[in-house]
Amino acid sequence: MTFDDHGDALPIDYDTVHIVGRAHQRALIDELEHRGSRVTAVEGDRVHARGVPGVAAWADNSWLAPAEYPVASIGSAAKRLKAIQRNWHGHHADHFRRAGLIADKLPTIRFRPLVFPSLPPTAPLGAWSLVARDRMIVSPVCSRAFADGQAVFVEDRHGPPNRAYLKLWEALTLARTWPGPGNQCLDLGAAPGGWTWVLAELGATVIAVDRADLAPAIAGRPNVTTRVGDAFGVGVDDVGACEWICSDLIAYPDRLLALARYWSEAAPNANIILTVKCQGTVDPGLIAAFYAIPGARLAHLSANKHELTFFRLGNGGPPEAARV
Repeated sequence: MTFDDHGDALPIDYDTVHIVGRAHQRALIDELEHRGSRVTAVEGDRVHARGVPGVAAWADNSWLAPAEYPVASIGSAAKRLKAIQRNWHGHHADHFRRAGLIADKLPTIRFRPLVFPSLPPTAPLGAWSLVARDRMIVSPVCSRAFADGQAVFVEDRHGPPNRAYLKLWEALTLARTWPGPGNQCLDLGAAPGGWTWVLAELGATVIAVDRADLAPAIAGRPNVTTRVGDAFGVGVDDVGACEWICSDLIAYPDRLLALARYWSEAAPNANIILTVKCQGTVDPGLIAAFYAIPGARLAHLSANKHELTFFRLGNGGPPEAARV
């Protein structure tokens, strides 16, 4: 039995499937509608949309080439998937036993935690979901090369002062570039020092700005300089040329928008990674204002809570992050 990529495909009314946690589902739907997409169905953590295909910022993973196929048998479903490509990850809300029997016939993939710093996997990873006993959604193209879009790392449980370091590890992994010896970095709102620790561990020189103190072990590093003060009051004239501008500041989104705008203009050649903290209902118009910054991209990282990560990078930014 042989298959082509489209034979026997069922008609569908969507062009993208976004996987999203329930806590961020409303923000994702508002994002999609604001950019002109029409949500055609919400099924568990799957949001089906049509009109403006592509990656969505609030999605944990976006299935970019979805199709539906009938499932006549467990064997025929597995043959269908293997005929399209090798690597698949199953994402199911029901029919777990039948889905597991199909998965048993597919090549095994071992998702090993990443050791930072390293690049994301390069092998294509498709997603499939058995949505009924006799029907499955498959997408050979997804926005992220991790199972369900979730980046998992071999953690350091001794060096960093808090778990915020995982956000920067993930952001730099998706950026596919990171600072090193000879690079000067600015960490705004640095205390207690999780992001400063990441940058210093990479060998970069770090200027850490916060009203509060950094953890002593981090503040005492020879490649870390601390400045006590308001991170919003620091400008390019105060710190000189920096190749990297990083911030995990806790502040209202409009203040963070102003911060992103300032550094994007004041340091046009710098790489910028900034957490956009959101309180309650997310204003899609405000998020769109971040996109209006030239070169901007936004993504909800595995380590993010009710927040997005803003990228403005010299290499164009992560393909996993949404852009307008």
